[in-house]
Amino acid sequence: MRPAGGRAVRDGSPPETPDPLPLPLAVAGEPSRADVASVPSGRSLWRRLTAWYGALLSWLLVVAVAVLVIPVSLQIFSRFTALIPHYIWTEEMARFLFVWTIMIGAMLGVRESTHFEVDVWPRVPRRVEAAVKLVARLGVLVVALVFVWSGIEFTRFAWYRISELAELPLWLIHIAWPITGLTWLVFLGEQMWDELAILTGRDRADALA
Repeated sequence: MRPAGGRAVRDGSPPETPDPLPLPLAVAGEPSRADVASVPSGRSLWRRLTAWYGALLSWLLVVAVAVLVIPVSLQIFSRFTALIPHYIWTEEMARFLFVWTIMIGAMLGVRESTHFEVDVWPRVPRRVEAAVKLVARLGVLVVALVFVWSGIEFTRFAWYRISELAELPLWLIHIAWPITGLTWLVFLGEQMWDELAILTGRDRADALA
């Protein structure tokens, strides 16, 4: 007997399975998906750098808080007990570490978008939400530029000055302002890029690519 496909088979034996169709070949001169995936992307490199920088800031925050406990504890014990003497340097060291702890926390707050927010808008579409966030990030961008500009002048003012008690260089604490502003600019640039990608629809194109 002869099946519909036109190939003869014997009675009682299963029909032969037709050969699978060949996969379509890539167009000449066009890279395949594997080739595209293997090409290093500048954007992904930037993401890895910012992620590494955020992780470094997290560890620095842990170290700053851990070291801050030492001078504060010495102040408490020397104030209420006679076990240790009154060290003068503990007050200024605690102040320096406290400022850096606040600044590093502010950097991570912008990175992780964990600063205080007030939701006044109802549930809106994704693009409208991206537009609202973009406007809010522009406000933070202005503050970051003020931190950079004023922080540079602030650091220059304290470049040749020392603290009164421990005689520590004051620029070690003043330089936290411009570094915070620059860090905000780095993280804001990444976030604003994502919001613009949502507004223009590039995020879906990247996901499908």
